[in-house]
Amino acid sequence: MRIDVLGAVRALHDDGTPVDLGGPRHREVLGRLVAAGGRMVTTDTLVDDLWAEPPVRAVGALRTFVAALRRAIEPDRPPRTPPRLLVTEGPGYALRLPRDAVDAHRFEDALARARRTPDALTELDTALAAWRGTAYADVTGSAWAERERTRLEELRLEGMELRARLLLDSGSGAELIAELAAHVTEHPWREPAWGLLARALHRAGRQADALATLRRARTMLANQLGLDPGADLRRLETDILHGASTLRPPRTVWTAGARLGPRTTVELARTLALAGGDALTHSRRDRLAAVQAAERTGDVALTARVIGAYDVPALWSRADDPEQSRAVVAAAERTLAALGTDGPAELRARLLATIAVESRSADPALTAPSRAGQAAREAEALARELDDPALLVFALNGVFLQSFTRPGLAAARDAIGAEILDLATRHELPNFAVLGRLIRLQSASALGDLDAATAHAEAAEQLAVHTEASLVPVLTGWFRARATAAHSTAPGGPTAAGAAAHYRAVEDALAETAGMPGLHRGLFALALLGLRLLHHRPAPTDPGLDWGPYRPWTRPLVLLAHNRDEEARTALATAPEPPLDHMQEALWCLTAHAAARLGERPVAARAAEALRPARTEHAGAASGLLTLGPVARYLAEAEACADKG
Repeated sequence: MRIDVLGAVRALHDDGTPVDLGGPRHREVLGRLVAAGGRMVTTDTLVDDLWAEPPVRAVGALRTFVAALRRAIEPDRPPRTPPRLLVTEGPGYALRLPRDAVDAHRFEDALARARRTPDALTELDTALAAWRGTAYADVTGSAWAERERTRLEELRLEGMELRARLLLDSGSGAELIAELAAHVTEHPWREPAWGLLARALHRAGRQADALATLRRARTMLANQLGLDPGADLRRLETDILHGASTLRPPRTVWTAGARLGPRTTVELARTLALAGGDALTHSRRDRLAAVQAAERTGDVALTARVIGAYDVPALWSRADDPEQSRAVVAAAERTLAALGTDGPAELRARLLATIAVESRSADPALTAPSRAGQAAREAEALARELDDPALLVFALNGVFLQSFTRPGLAAARDAIGAEILDLATRHELPNFAVLGRLIRLQSASALGDLDAATAHAEAAEQLAVHTEASLVPVLTGWFRARATAAHSTAPGGPTAAGAAAHYRAVEDALAETAGMPGLHRGLFALALLGLRLLHHRPAPTDPGLDWGPYRPWTRPLVLLAHNRDEEARTALATAPEPPLDHMQEALWCLTAHAAARLGERPVAARAAEALRPARTEHAGAASGLLTLGPVARYLAEAEACADKG
C-alpha cells in the first residue's frame, strides 16, 4: 500500500483502490505518524496534537483510532498477530512503511538526489508532479500540520527552483520563462527565483528583459522590505552587463562522461556536504580525490584553492573520517610549505584554517594540538588583516574547534560563536550563521542556561529551513532531550523513563543521518549513563549498548554496577586522560565519580585538578546533546576522596 499527504491525506492499496481510513481524526493520526518519518510519537504528544483541550478519555479515543487504522491498512492481518505497519513502540506509536511508500518521503528523497546529481532531474520532475495540492490539506487547525505544511511547501519551492537551475545548467532556458515568471509573481520574496528568471531571459537572447527583471527585483526588495539584493543577484547583473562566460552552460560539469576539474569537483563536494545525509559521505570522498588530482598537476596555487574551497562549517570535535582528515591536513601542510611565507595571504589563510578545522582535537594523531592551535590563530590574524568576512568565519571555525584545550572554557567558546553569528548575519553567510547559533547553544547548555540555549535552538531551526541544514533539527532534538533529562530531577518534572524515551527517539533520528560516526558512536549510551547518574543510580549494564570512543572512561562504572570492584579498579587505573574535546568535562566527571567510589585518591586528585576551572559548568552539556549534571557535584566527590588521609 502507499500513503499520500501531498494534498488531502489518503491511503491506497497496491492496486490503486482507496483505503477507507475513517473520519477526520483517523486521517489526522495517520498523517501525524507520517510526519514523524518512521520515528515513534508518544501518546502524550499525539493527544496534545489532536486536541487543543484533550477530553477526559482522550487516550482511550486515541487507542480506538489506532485500532481502526490498523484494521484499515492491514485488513488481512490474522487475529492476535502483532501489526507490522502501525506498531506500538515504547510510550507511543510508529508507522513502519518504506520511504518510497509515502509521497512526501519520495519527494524529499528525489530532491536530495537532485541536489547531488542532475541525473535525478527526471525523478524530481515526477516527484513535483505528485503534488495534488497543499500538504495535509484536510488537517486544519493543528499546529503540527501547519508546521509540516510550511516545511514541505518550502521544499516544494526549492525543488521547483532546483529543477529550473539544473535545466539552465544543461543549456535549456527559453521554455522556462513563463513558468518562472509565474513563480516570482506568486513568491516575490524569493531572490533565487528572480535570478533564475533573469538567466532564462538571457538564455533566450533577451538581455534587456533580463536586466529589467533584476532591477524590478531590486526595486521591490528596497520598497517593500528596505533591503538590497543579495550578492548572487548583484553578481548576475554584472555578469549580464559584461557578457560573462559564467552565463554559458557549464558543459565541463554536467556533460555525460566528462571528468570534472579538481576545483569544480571540490565546489560540488562542498555543496553535497551542506546537504547532509548520504551526500556528506560522498562529499568527503570527492573532496579528497579533488585535492589529490590538484596536487598531481603540480600547480601549487590551484592546489591551495582546491583545498581551501571546502569551507564547510564544522561543529563537532571528533572527526567522522580520521584517515581522510589526516590526508587533507598533510596535503595542506605540503601546499603551505610550497607557497612559502611570501605566498598569497588569502591562500595561506585558507590552508591554515583547513589545518585547524580538520585537526579535530579528539584525535591527536591528526596533528599536534599546539600546531593546530597555532594554525587557527594565524588564519584568524590573516583573515582580519584581509578584512574578508567569509574567510574570517572559516578561520574562527578553526579557532572554535581548537578551543577545547582544557575544561571550563564554555564562556570563551560562546564569544567565538557570537562573533561568527554576527559576521555571518551581517554578510549573508547563512551556513555559518547556523554554526554560530549551534556554538552558542552548546555554550549556554554547558553553563546551564537552558532558556538561552532553547532560544538559540529555535533560531537555528528557522535558519535551517532556508539553508538545507538537515542535521540541525536532529541536533536541536538532542538538546531538547538533554533539557528533559535535566528537568527530570525537579519536583513535578518529567520522569526518568520519559527522559530515557526522549533520548531513544532522538537516537533513532541520528542513526538515520548517514556519514556522522564521529558524533553518533557511543552518544546514546553516554546519554543514558548521564541520566542514571542524575538520579543517583548505577550505570546501565545492557550488553548491547555501544559505548564507542567513551568506553575507557565508562567501563569502571559499568563494572561497579556488576559489583566487580577489582576489575573496575584496574580499568580506572588504565584509563587515559580524556581527550580535549566536547566531552572532556563529562569524562573527567566519570573518572572522579569512579575514583570516589573506589577510594582511589591519586586519581581523584587529578580529576579534581582538571575539573576546578569548570566548577560552574554542567558535565557533558558542552555538547548540547546530553548532561551528567553539574560539574560541582563530581568535583566535590573527587576533592572529598583526595583529602582523605
